[in-house]
Amino acid sequence: MPLFGKKDSGKKAKAKDNKELNKQVSIEEKYNLHGLLGTGAFSEVRLAESKDTPGVHYAVKIIDKKALKGKEESLENEIRVLRRFSANQYDANCPKGTRLTHPNIVQLLETFEDKLKVYLVMELVTGGELFDRIVEKGSYTEKDASHLVRQILEAVDYMHEQGVVHRDLKPENLLYYSPDDDSKIMISDFGLSKMEDSGIMATACGTPGYVAPEVLAQKPYGKAVDVWSIGVISYILLCGYPPFYDENDANLFAQILKGEFEFDSPYWDEISESAKNFIKNLMCVAVDSRYTCKQALGHPWISGNEASSKNIHGTVSEQLKKNFAKSRWKQAYYAATVIRQMQKMALSSNSSANFESISNINSNTSTKNKKSSGPSISTTLLTYDSAQSSTTNISNSARSNINGSSQ
Repeated sequence: MPLFGKKDSGKKAKAKDNKELNKQVSIEEKYNLHGLLGTGAFSEVRLAESKDTPGVHYAVKIIDKKALKGKEESLENEIRVLRRFSANQYDANCPKGTRLTHPNIVQLLETFEDKLKVYLVMELVTGGELFDRIVEKGSYTEKDASHLVRQILEAVDYMHEQGVVHRDLKPENLLYYSPDDDSKIMISDFGLSKMEDSGIMATACGTPGYVAPEVLAQKPYGKAVDVWSIGVISYILLCGYPPFYDENDANLFAQILKGEFEFDSPYWDEISESAKNFIKNLMCVAVDSRYTCKQALGHPWISGNEASSKNIHGTVSEQLKKNFAKSRWKQAYYAATVIRQMQKMALSSNSSANFESISNINSNTSTKNKKSSGPSISTTLLTYDSAQSSTTNISNSARSNINGSSQ
């Protein structure tokens, strides 16, 4: 059944749609919906348990159709992208049974729709956000950072091979699959993702601080914007603060357009030259000279032994806490809600313990300046509310203020 009640023209088509509507299985027939994991202006995410396989849990994103009116295309685009990486989606060009999935991309399992809402049944990830886990660690090295970046690169390279550009890679969209120490990292939130075959990309969208120069310059762009964002994330992983920062958005964007960033002392004194070289090749203003994901994966800091084993946890965690403060009480509230729901379902003590580290899927990180209150993102415009993070469009006002100097 098409989303938002769209029907084919003609009496036969309408009759067929009505018949399909009557036959459609409701989400309540397949899942028990439990605790709230996150909320947004247009949606909420709830814990769900499969009725067919009790004890198996998922995250269900519930979108209010009325509240989303006028923004339906954004949701449909996210679903199209997610379906490309769904366990139920097959690639005709691959051997029979091969699935278009990647272990580091959160999967969409299935969708439901009724007159009022759309339901996205998603893979449940319970390990919390990237920066939180680093702060909680007792030890953290360049090798750890390299391992994290490699997983992100592999997943994004896979996306690029499938013709998908994420367009909003940032730490809030990088989640640990489980609370385990050796948990893999997962890429989530495809609200701004786009398939290359859907047309030229020129919309200025993304998150301030992570967006590539060509996006701000309002030039046509492609996969390289994701590589730039990974470069920004890599930079933060090694020092705990962002490469571009200013209290004024226009000044922030001007820095990004020029690619102005430094490896400040003393924060970078102990970081290897290989790591710095890696970042320079990802955050390269000239798109033609910027690494692709495959080239980045071949860099010795990722594929070789050039990442240092020196413990940098003290410096990095201190800066992360200063520059990426979060609303801890919200995380505690939602985690406690889930635990209570699990206990009500009388699951085993081991299963309950696995959910103690669930973090608020809607917890938004407020990026702050390492030397001041940080670049404001209040001028950004919400495109379509994702309960997993805040996806944004670069504001016209901020962008117009720097266009004169960027040309």
